[in-house]
Amino acid sequence: MPSNGSFLLDRAAAEKAVRLSLPMIEEAMKLKEVGESGFLYIVVMDPLRTPGNASFEEAILYEHAIGDREKWDADYAGFARAKAKLAWRTGFDSHLVQELRPHLLAARDTVLWGSVVVDGIVVGVSGANPWYDEAFAGTVAMCLRALAKAAVVEERRKGLFLPADQARV
Repeated sequence: MPSNGSFLLDRAAAEKAVRLSLPMIEEAMKLKEVGESGFLYIVVMDPLRTPGNASFEEAILYEHAIGDREKWDADYAGFARAKAKLAWRTGFDSHLVQELRPHLLAARDTVLWGSVVVDGIVVGVSGANPWYDEAFAGTVAMCLRALAKAAVVEERRKGLFLPADQARV
């Protein structure tokens, strides 16, 4: 992993956070009030890759699609990426930016919401109603934060400083 990325949160951790969240998300998606598309897209960002040291594309840790993409009725990946990009760029949940800090919106920003920032962890989701997109994004972010907390406990057993010559596996 490049040196400007998170030592503890890599693609494998992001994938695991999504996997931990999927049972709840998939069960919720069966309910009409959650959303009717039947599809969902999740984008997880590296918390140490910021607009100051990486492009948006470089900062994406992991993406996950739910449902057959051949049957999508909208660009859920594009929407989730746009939501994640807004949160990544501003450091705030997309709903918060749009409702309380609209002065932070830039040309070509989305006015859809459903991304969160939890202690610097950015996750964007699209496919359900925005309040559920936000809830699902928050679930993934909280699982990712839990994985980081568990990983640092393990690293602390090895020594008082993280090694500089290797990324965590």
